[in-house]
Amino acid sequence: MRIHTGEKPYSCSECGKRFRLKSTLAQHQKIHTGEKPFSCSECKKCFTRRSNLVKHQRVHTGEKPFLCSECGKSFAKKCKLDKHLKIHAGEKPFSCTDCGKCFMLKFNLVTHQKIHTGEKPFPCPECGKCFSRKANLVEHQERSHMGEKPFSCSECGKCFTRKASLVEHQSIHTGEKPFSCSMCGKRFSHKSVLVQHERSHMGEKPFSCSQCGKCYTRKAYLVDHQKICSFEKPSMSM
Repeated sequence: MRIHTGEKPYSCSECGKRFRLKSTLAQHQKIHTGEKPFSCSECKKCFTRRSNLVKHQRVHTGEKPFLCSECGKSFAKKCKLDKHLKIHAGEKPFSCTDCGKCFMLKFNLVTHQKIHTGEKPFPCPECGKCFSRKANLVEHQERSHMGEKPFSCSECGKCFTRKASLVEHQSIHTGEKPFSCSMCGKRFSHKSVLVQHERSHMGEKPFSCSQCGKCYTRKAYLVDHQKICSFEKPSMSM
């Protein structure tokens, strides 16, 4: 009846929070006393509630009792299953106020919003480069500074730091050219090459020499030019 009436007769003397059941109040009060009577036999971690201990023990047993009826994937926690079900439902309740893009999880929205704010709170201690996500920082450190290249080509064995780079490389073997120029229709295997090609139509030359001001469509052309430019000495009048 208290569910319907909203009555909560039991209040916590420490913080004033109210509860419908005396047993729930007793569990809550353990937060203030610090009492954790339920301990894990595997790692000795302690909990205030038996239900939390049961959930924790699934880490050791590998038990995943919550099954998705759509795809059969199982989860250790019901909250994880609930989040997963949103994928099948197509539900994206979290929308960005700046661009309107929607996300299934609030965490993904928070990460996305850093694009608009420009926030990059995770700096690399080696080179100072900053990242919006800690996962991107870890990936950068492993692959840029530790030389890790986990993605290898099954055809020639060449390794890459990023999966996207491997996919682009594999088009060399398959002959696939998925990137086409909107101006002339010419096709390319790499997006970066397409971008460089489109500059020839637009007349864009973003790479300029700091010494003479000459501009180029590709960074490689600028580098070659600067090698020549560095050897040129201005003639001195006697």
